[in-house]
Amino acid sequence: MEPPAPSPPAPGAARRARDLGIVVGRGVTGPRNAITDVPGVRVGHTTVRRPPGVHSGVTAVVPDAVGPRAPLPAGVFTGNGYGKLVGTTQLTELGALETPVLLTSTLSAFRVADALVGWMLERPGCQEVQSLNPVVGECNDGYLSDIRARPVHEEHVRAALDGACGGPVAEGCVGAGTGTVALGFKAGIGTASRLLDLAGLSCTAGVLVQANFGGTLRVLGRTVAPRAPGLDAGDPAPAAEADSCMIVVATDAPLDARQLTRVARRAVFALARTGAAYSHGSGDYAVAFGTRPGAERPVADAALGPLFEAVLDGVEEAVLNSLLAATTTTGFRGRTVPALTADRLLADLASPEPLRAPGERPSGTS
Repeated sequence: MEPPAPSPPAPGAARRARDLGIVVGRGVTGPRNAITDVPGVRVGHTTVRRPPGVHSGVTAVVPDAVGPRAPLPAGVFTGNGYGKLVGTTQLTELGALETPVLLTSTLSAFRVADALVGWMLERPGCQEVQSLNPVVGECNDGYLSDIRARPVHEEHVRAALDGACGGPVAEGCVGAGTGTVALGFKAGIGTASRLLDLAGLSCTAGVLVQANFGGTLRVLGRTVAPRAPGLDAGDPAPAAEADSCMIVVATDAPLDARQLTRVARRAVFALARTGAAYSHGSGDYAVAFGTRPGAERPVADAALGPLFEAVLDGVEEAVLNSLLAATTTTGFRGRTVPALTADRLLADLASPEPLRAPGERPSGTS
């Protein structure tokens, strides 16, 4: 069987939040406004699509030279633990990232973890490795994809890892975001970055989200309730266990694992800005890693405010980008989820009338 080709970069015509004049926060973005703006961080996707029933894939966030002999400082935060994040306990205990971070579909997470271990054991310097902690997160894409088919295989994982590169990052219905749904619209992969000054050091913070969570979309504090054909037009909503979000944060700021855990917390907090419901069945996780192993001296905690703000703004923008880049998808059992179009979003934001979530009553009524 020929190995699949990695998914191509996003087309230049793709519209993102900033293309529409929607600017989150005051910070300056990196040149690509992507997690790959952090030096030494690459991203690869493999999309697995067999219409109508399969819309899935795998996404790899690959820091250069990461491995068990050269782990990177890292932290993890669980906002709600209804999910699978392979490698969590060792990551929490040791604060050390030994592998790339991979994202995929729930029932494919374990196969992906095994493929990642195989790929890592073949890396230079790993010939004698006997213990390895793969980090693999997941979202349930079972509303649009036949999740029981477990369509993500070793060749897909290797293609994403081997094809990971810097530069622009494909967003929307690609890789691990091919079948995901968020806030009543088709979602997927989104990314953003911020440049900042941290205690006199010029640093970059980048985020990547796999958006698949429930709630009612808010853009810059304004509700954008789904009204297009799809979830709000009689189709059953995704089951509670389909709600999730995986967030990966990378930074070249000199931080230790404890501080990176603080950064990961802010990444999950940022979902509230977008309207996340943090439901019982939602797996809301963030992994944050630094690209400076054994940094000479971590930045003082009191100086971390600009980084926290950068991550909050970056996650909010990345979620919007994941929605705007996605396309209306008809999938498993004929279910259709509409995309959030630029025209629709701009019209809602320009409306003088306050928008309400479905079923919400105007204030002052009973």
